[in-house]
Amino acid sequence: AAAAASLGAVAISGGSFTLFCLATIGLGANMAFVQQYRFAAAESVPPDKAGRAISSVLVGGIAAAFLGPELAKATAHWQPAAPYTGSYALLAILLLANTGLLSLLEAPQPPPATSTHEKDRPFTDVLIQPLFLTAVMAGVVGYGVMTFIMTATPVSMHLHDGFSLSDTALVIQSHVVAMYLPSFFSGWLIDRFGLFKVMAAGVFLNLACVAIGLIDHHFIHYWSGLILLGLGWNLLFVGGTALLTRCYRASERFRAQAVNDFIVFGFQALASLSAGAVIFRFSWETVNLVSLPLLCALFCLLILVRKQLARP
Repeated sequence: AAAAASLGAVAISGGSFTLFCLATIGLGANMAFVQQYRFAAAESVPPDKAGRAISSVLVGGIAAAFLGPELAKATAHWQPAAPYTGSYALLAILLLANTGLLSLLEAPQPPPATSTHEKDRPFTDVLIQPLFLTAVMAGVVGYGVMTFIMTATPVSMHLHDGFSLSDTALVIQSHVVAMYLPSFFSGWLIDRFGLFKVMAAGVFLNLACVAIGLIDHHFIHYWSGLILLGLGWNLLFVGGTALLTRCYRASERFRAQAVNDFIVFGFQALASLSAGAVIFRFSWETVNLVSLPLLCALFCLLILVRKQLARP
C-alpha cells in the first residue's frame, strides 16, 4: 500500500491516469488485508470477548473519519502544480509507520482444539452450517444495503434534489461517524443482550432508514436516514463477525474467513456498482425499496437460528 501511495503521488505529478489507476488498485488490494485485523483481534481474546475486541478495532474508523479529510486538505497543495500529490506522499509515510507498529505485534495464538484426536472435517460442512450462513448473510446485507444506499445518496441529494455539496458532505460525514461510533459499546451490547437482539436491532435500524427515505426528500430525511443506516451497519457487521468466529475450528479459520470476506465484499462491490445505475434509471424510492427483500430475508434467517444464537 505504501508503494501504491507513492505511485499515486508520481502519477498525479506526472499526469498519468493509467499509473493513478494502478495505484488505486494497490491501495484497494491492501484493504483486503486490513479487514483481517478484526479476526486477529477476535483470536487474541477469549471467545466470549470476541465482540468487544472486534468493535474495538472498528473504533479506529472514528479517528479516520475526522483525520482523513483534514490531512488530505492540509497536504493537498504541497506541490501547487499538481494538487493532492502531497496527500498521497503523506499516505505513504503513514502506511510505513503502520507497518512499523504491526511489526511489534506477535501473532495471536488460535484456541487449542477440543481434542488432540479431532479429525479435519470436509470444508463443505463448515459452509453449510446455519450459523455460518447467517454470519455471512449479516455481512452481505449489512455491507450491501449500507453501500447501496450510501453510494446513491450524493447523487440523489446533489444532482436530483439540488442540495449543496456542503449539505451532501455533512450527511455522508454524519453517516461515517454513525458507522463507527457504536463500536464503543456494540461489543458490550453483544455481551449484555446476545447476538440475536443486537443483529435484529441492526436490521430494524436499516428498515427505519428505508422508511424515512420513502417519506420525503428533505435534508432531515437524508440526514436521519443515513445516520440510522450507519448504526445498523455497525451492529450487523460486528455481530456477524463475532458469530463467524464461532463457526469454525482453529485449522479452518483462514479458509472460513476468506470465504466470508470474498462473498461480503464482492456483494459490496456489486452494490456500489449498481447504485448509480438504479437511481439514474429509476428513483431514490426504488433504491430504498430494493433493500427491503434483503433485510426481510436476514430477519427471517435470524428467527430460524435464534436458539442456536443463544448458545455460547
